[in-house]
Amino acid sequence: MRTVEEHLEKILAVTRRLPPVAISIDDARGHTLGADAHARSAVPVFDNSAMDGFAVRYADVAEAGAAHPTTLRVVADIPAGSEIDPQLSPGQAARIMTGAPVPSAADAIVPFEDTVGGLADSLDEVIVTRAPKTLGAHIRRAAEDVAEGDVVLPAGTLLEAWQLAALASTGISQVPVAPRPRVVVVSTGSELVAGSGPLSRGQIPESNGILLAGLVEEAGAEVVLRRAVDDSGDGPAQVVAEAARWEADAVIFTGGVSAGAYEIVRQSLASTMEFSKVAMQPGKPQGFGVAPDGTLLFGLPGNPVSAAVSFEVFVRPALLRMQGRRIIHRQLLHLPAATDWRTPPGRRQYLPVVIDRSDPMRASVRPATSGGSGSHLSAGLGVAEAYAVVPADVAQVARGDLVEVMLR
Repeated sequence: MRTVEEHLEKILAVTRRLPPVAISIDDARGHTLGADAHARSAVPVFDNSAMDGFAVRYADVAEAGAAHPTTLRVVADIPAGSEIDPQLSPGQAARIMTGAPVPSAADAIVPFEDTVGGLADSLDEVIVTRAPKTLGAHIRRAAEDVAEGDVVLPAGTLLEAWQLAALASTGISQVPVAPRPRVVVVSTGSELVAGSGPLSRGQIPESNGILLAGLVEEAGAEVVLRRAVDDSGDGPAQVVAEAARWEADAVIFTGGVSAGAYEIVRQSLASTMEFSKVAMQPGKPQGFGVAPDGTLLFGLPGNPVSAAVSFEVFVRPALLRMQGRRIIHRQLLHLPAATDWRTPPGRRQYLPVVIDRSDPMRASVRPATSGGSGSHLSAGLGVAEAYAVVPADVAQVARGDLVEVMLR
């Protein structure tokens, strides 16, 4: 058996980044930034007030206090968005609102609460009862966050609400992004029944299609075609031909890749895909290949947990690599096991787990189902929050052991 790393290396070696396209940031949520984004304007754009109060000359109020207040004459009113830059002579101040540009002659802000009258008595004169702590107090300096031309976000960043707001704040309205990989999802098996129709003996509901379609979309890609094929004929090869017409970047098969008599993917695509055993549980049988047009072909096991694990370990990193994502692997933590469980000899275990947070100071993990690591236990995926990743040389996990946890 090859290792997980060996199989993933073969996949990533032929996974190519999709050429970026320019789109509006209004449409960029969920996309991956295709090149470094450089600020078109500084943040802040200009020196501005961090408080509602008075723009002053620090020297005028440096000695102000409750016992010895300082009186200044108010000569201007500066709301946010104002273009005025009033001159301030000694003993003068300007009323100013948060975000408004600080007059060139001012070097500190006195908040309303540090004056006698505050807002209610602020357009004639102001009596300052507390001196600013320092020169420049309550002034947000231009470019103290980002200067014009600085890199706001590096290439490979996933663009969500925070990132898009950061780009907009620097004057960026359009960005290069990776297009969403186009993916075909194919479930195989004569036993599969779509929807909620009645089941005959030997039949089961088809669930892997909806599982993988959801995982594809969570990975920033889009499903352009879903198919279910039975275990006869040449269905997988026909779907690959159809995928070319959809200009698909990847085709994901579930089922039909093992060593049985009716392994339709293995039989139909033997000349295009390589089928191997990987030292992992679940997910030992795997298939991978590249179609003549460059479309990546993934063959995953048919058991639902096996399909889910295989997607996380092999398909998701490839889809993120296509998008140029900086981080292509899930976050890993180490948490103690809340119970004992067995592990498969010689294979790395990926066990769906739930995180017990009843003790906020010490979270722990336990198997998501009472059945343990069975690859057919699809309902357990509904409550699972993560995978416990146990090395191949660990014979058993005991309660209290620290285990590596792959967050979803």
